[in-house]
Amino acid sequence: MSVRVRMAPSPTGLLHIGNVRTALFNWLFARHEGGEFLLRIENTDTNREVEAATEQIQESLRWLGLDWDGPVTFQLDSLEAAKKLAHQLLDEGKAYEDDGAIRFRMPDKGVTAWDDVVLGKIEFPNKELEDTVILRSDGRPTYNFASPVEDVQDRITHVLRGPDHVANTPKQINILKALGAELPIYGHVPNVNGDDGKKLSKRHGAVTSDEFRRDGYLPAALVNYLALLGWSYDDKTTIMSRHELVERFTLDRIGASPATFDYKKLDWMNGVYLRNLQPDEYALDLIRWLREQGIEWPDERVRATVPLVQEKIEKLSQYPDYARFLFEPVSPNGADPDVCRAALAALQPIEPWEASRIEDALRELADRLGQKPRQAFEPIRLAVTGSKISPGLFESLELLGKAESLKRLNAAAAAPAA
Repeated sequence: MSVRVRMAPSPTGLLHIGNVRTALFNWLFARHEGGEFLLRIENTDTNREVEAATEQIQESLRWLGLDWDGPVTFQLDSLEAAKKLAHQLLDEGKAYEDDGAIRFRMPDKGVTAWDDVVLGKIEFPNKELEDTVILRSDGRPTYNFASPVEDVQDRITHVLRGPDHVANTPKQINILKALGAELPIYGHVPNVNGDDGKKLSKRHGAVTSDEFRRDGYLPAALVNYLALLGWSYDDKTTIMSRHELVERFTLDRIGASPATFDYKKLDWMNGVYLRNLQPDEYALDLIRWLREQGIEWPDERVRATVPLVQEKIEKLSQYPDYARFLFEPVSPNGADPDVCRAALAALQPIEPWEASRIEDALRELADRLGQKPRQAFEPIRLAVTGSKISPGLFESLELLGKAESLKRLNAAAAAPAA
């Protein structure tokens, strides 16, 4: 059997990260099995909001590298086919009219059961299944009819979705049986919860992939992290490339318990990915991210900062505050004028202007002042970078250049003492 799975989001808003995780599970399964991953938009109209959300869904998946097979399909395009089938069930006595709508007759005896590939055997007593509206009075099919009908049309073999759909599954199974269709295999993957234990949703704590992108996460790191929300390869392996995830992903390793979204772990993982990049790749990602944020700092200067920042930051959004002093003027922020005056005199004769020579001169200065290096360097750092936290002081001074470094120290030396 050739695996065919789908992601079928409703374009009622932007794609949040819980839905992305479920899409990723589908994509990994399809790629592991050499099957197909389809993208279907479950829209019932074509207004501008829907159009914007549809584009955002596709852009989110593209950014994460979750490519789909074939064209994007839309629920709207198969409404006529669904209407026909609803009337077929009506003609066969398997459905009935109710206030202009068409309602499907659920069985009232026995149970509806299926072997869920994540949750195991699930049974619903049929007497608890209410007759379900499949076609509204205005002629639009309901979700519980249109979705399974499209799954049949798309020859979907596995429906992997969140546990909130468990209650829909017996209804959809009975509808498909009544249509004489082959049933897909169902699997209900665990929810992704916030740290308060509540499910991430559009109304509760869920952010979109756009926000993760703006916050400077690498798509590879985010994919790696999301794959581990409800699935694991073993008890110890955390960092896995996309190729390794595809190679190792199997449905039997998906857990039934909810996963908790942990930003600290994601930040750590993103830092690992950033540090593992080659310097030129790092620079490329950094420049691209800066451009997306509308920050037009010179490419060459940005590239030159890579050795100073690559080991220091966990996400690209930390870069502007960390390295801003290399691109924009700073305020001395209360740096000790006496120490800055002494540093200015010590650095004036340095030629060539190199980090190692700068370091020797400033360490000698600390000795002369009778201060520990850290104590002596703080006002110099404040004068030059405007912050107590910055990349390496000596490398920063070298990159900033002699003229600008001395100019900032001179300004701090001339400032009135705090």
